[in-house]
Amino acid sequence: LFAFGGSGYCVTELLWRGRTHWTMALCGGICFCYIYAINSRLRKINILKQAVICALFITTAELLFGFFVNLVFMKNVWDYSGVYGNFMGQICIPFSIVWFIVSFPCLFTCRFIKKCLE
Repeated sequence: LFAFGGSGYCVTELLWRGRTHWTMALCGGICFCYIYAINSRLRKINILKQAVICALFITTAELLFGFFVNLVFMKNVWDYSGVYGNFMGQICIPFSIVWFIVSFPCLFTCRFIKKCLE
């Protein structure tokens, strides 16, 4: 799950903006494992609520990774300073909405993986 999420995040970033950073594989792996756990444990909860929970987690992970990778270690992997609703240039409202939308295919992928593993 970790490798799948990490590689998926990096491939998506490469397609989206043409570059990525190895720390994004860590972030993507952690996020996908969390999405899998949410999908498994909160299966009876509406998928919209699951997606909101996932988007909040991904946004929080992005803030934490951004704080350390971009601000502490000064790697400048991304900067949302010019984007509406940003916080410290590390997270922003538009990308939180993107994480909400991306959560749906991830949740359905997790359901498929879980079904295959059973």
